[in-house]
Amino acid sequence: MTSTFLPDKRTGPGRAPSPAAPGADRGRARRRALHWLTALGFQIPALVLFGVLVLLPILFALYAAFFRWGGFGMPSDYIGTDNFTRLFDDPVFLGDLWRCLVLVMLSLAVQLPFALAMAVLLNQKLRGRAFYRMLFFGPYVLSEAITGVLFGMIFAPDDGLADQILGRIGLEGLGGEWFADPSMVMATLFLVMTWKYFGFHMMLYLAGLQSIPRELTEAALIDGANAWQRFRSVTLPLLAPTLRISVFLSVIGAIQLFDLVWVTTAGGPDHHSETMAVTMFQYGFKRYQVGYASAISVVMFGISLVFALAYQRFVLRRDLQGATTTMRGDGK
Repeated sequence: MTSTFLPDKRTGPGRAPSPAAPGADRGRARRRALHWLTALGFQIPALVLFGVLVLLPILFALYAAFFRWGGFGMPSDYIGTDNFTRLFDDPVFLGDLWRCLVLVMLSLAVQLPFALAMAVLLNQKLRGRAFYRMLFFGPYVLSEAITGVLFGMIFAPDDGLADQILGRIGLEGLGGEWFADPSMVMATLFLVMTWKYFGFHMMLYLAGLQSIPRELTEAALIDGANAWQRFRSVTLPLLAPTLRISVFLSVIGAIQLFDLVWVTTAGGPDHHSETMAVTMFQYGFKRYQVGYASAISVVMFGISLVFALAYQRFVLRRDLQGATTTMRGDGK
């Protein structure tokens, strides 16, 4: 009598399972293709907008940079690389590069440490800290145009608020033509930039600080670490990813700075506060030398791209490891 519960010899131990039916393979392939087509369908509108609003202008600017063109009609007067040769012989543009470097260094040395100090302070249990957070973040919400007009009135010569306050406390000698003096304009402009943007970086640091587990700082406190040791050995290393992103945004912002400078000084006096973006605007929309302005835009894009790629490759590499996702059609 044969038992119905005996294992089938064809599927017993040591024998490979029978291959899947061809129909099952085709079903999985169809589902995988459907997954990819669905993802592509959602991406097409974004890709079209990105191509029309980003890629095409970049390519056209690169094309126009090789022409002497006033912005009307299509470029036709081909001059090769003359615009780029002229660019790096232009003392104004070379000064723009130097001023950009100065703003980047000041941002990294003054603005970001100040924002970090305020974030650490406002991360403590202080009375009214929510109000102070809102107060310090408020300037970032204001538009650059409003900020420029506001500080244009504050730093107006003689009757501006800054000069009046200095006069009241007996320091009128420190006042003067804040935006009109070539020796003071960049320092004054950086002061306005710090007031405008430090709140954004402060909120980034606050978010990073609040994501650090309290158990780690409490353990360091139990081990006898003082406040500076806890900050240096626990807080700062765990805040490093946020700091790296903040540095990246600060440098890119300094390279592309335009609207705040244009509203406050328009690049004056005598080009002493111009940035690359302001020079590009001056040549493109004031002097109608669009080909030359396109060359400036291409150089700005190249500097930003090289910095972004290098920063991602050498600085953000650890932060990006394991951060990518893949889509697999597993048939489930």
